Amino acid sequence: MNFINIGCGNTYHTDWVNLDVASTSPDIQIYDLRQGIPYADQSFDACYSSHLLEHLTKDDAKNLIAECFRILKPKGVVRVVVPDLENIVRAYLYALECIENSASKSNTSEKIENYNWIMLELFDQVARSESGGDMIRYLRKPNLINKSFIKSRFGCEAEQHWNLPLAAQDKPKLLFGWDAAKTKLSPHPTQKVKLKLIKLLIKFVFGKQACQAFEEGMFRNSGEIHRWMYDRVSLRHLLEQTGFVEVTVCSADQSRIPNFAHYSLDVVEGAVRKPDSLFVEAMKP
Repeated sequence: MNFINIGCGNTYHTDWVNLDVASTSPDIQIYDLRQGIPYADQSFDACYSSHLLEHLTKDDAKNLIAECFRILKPKGVVRVVVPDLENIVRAYLYALECIENSASKSNTSEKIENYNWIMLELFDQVARSESGGDMIRYLRKPNLINKSFIKSRFGCEAEQHWNLPLAAQDKPKLLFGWDAAKTKLSPHPTQKVKLKLIKLLIKFVFGKQACQAFEEGMFRNSGEIHRWMYDRVSLRHLLEQTGFVEVTVCSADQSRIPNFAHYSLDVVEGAVRKPDSLFVEAMKP
């Protein structure tokens, strides 16, 4: 059977065809998925996408799901994993109520920190203007009192960050690389020189603030930010409008893809890789 993992980042299996805009391994083919999927109609039995769709505009996401439909064989399965907007919003409301209803001041500090983290989940990767944003600064804070809560939300990514040497923690790509690289294109050396010249020209003609605005605009178009968020209703509608049927919300360890657990894509050594995710599967008629 032929399986394809699109926007794989650093999470892939050698038995699959793995595509991403940047490659950290010979087993990952480089391709900008905003241009489609470079395979013929009905080439694959299953298509997997994790934490890619939210980095695309709504139109690009719709086009990509249509490409998944095209390359799948009849009865082929698509599995889409995205941050779960409903889950995040419910966690935010719960954290808010915990603070409001707290009768003890002794544990209020931890509840406030849980609230602060949920606010970052809601807004940081939408609003940030630099790589890593406030989320990575929060994770670098000394003596975090809510590590267990963050790990329950962020999964092994948080643990991996805390286990890095302090010098390495200053590099956002080590934390967000698998996520941010989904649509992030690295400029060619010639383009880098052109960008530097453009920034110098903007700064000379329009001033420092205009140059900062240009840099922020370039970052926000680099692919790291979230362009949209999904819940079980909106993602189901997107899949059904494309032609998929039997759309089902499942857990990280459930799948119609044969032997899916063997590939350790959503569950690694018994732990869910991204606990804040929505897992949805559908079938091509």
